[in-house]
Amino acid sequence: MSDAASSVQGSGFPLLAIDPDTPKLMLPLARLLSWLNRVMVVLGMIALLVASLVLTYSVVSRYVMQASTDWQDEAAVFCLVGATFLCTSFVQQLRGHVGIDAVAGWLPLGANRWRLLFVDLIGLLFCSFFSWKSWTLFHEALIEGQTTSSSWAPPLAIPYGLMAGGMTLLSLQLLVQLSARINAVNKN
Repeated sequence: MSDAASSVQGSGFPLLAIDPDTPKLMLPLARLLSWLNRVMVVLGMIALLVASLVLTYSVVSRYVMQASTDWQDEAAVFCLVGATFLCTSFVQQLRGHVGIDAVAGWLPLGANRWRLLFVDLIGLLFCSFFSWKSWTLFHEALIEGQTTSSSWAPPLAIPYGLMAGGMTLLSLQLLVQLSARINAVNKN
């Protein structure tokens, strides 16, 4: 486990420390995100459990009871979309996203700090754009009443909203971490 995280009294659930380089102006947002990230992980766990139960029910009803279901695939996908996108900010808070450290070992410490700052900046720009486009999709789906093409036809605003909310949280987390990196670079 990273040194930014410690285990909560035997629960095994990480309690994340806020980066000490976080500017005072960003501390309320950092604390709010830390709390929201924990909530999103719990919701993500529930969504994964629901998806597994729905898919298990689908298999049993289809092969044991010879009854077809037309809703289970979309319900499971919606749960998985929610779990994936809503938990990205938590993973970013841990700095747990996949990264390639081959260059980091070759660079001097000062240059590596600038590289990390650049990576956070590019990540923030990309995720902010993705978030904006996701909110656009959500708005269109909501206003136009778009649904999936299945006979169940759930509203597309559900997965788009989950995607937009998750990417917004990730963008805010990146903003907090970028501000901490800028502070750290300015100190040195």
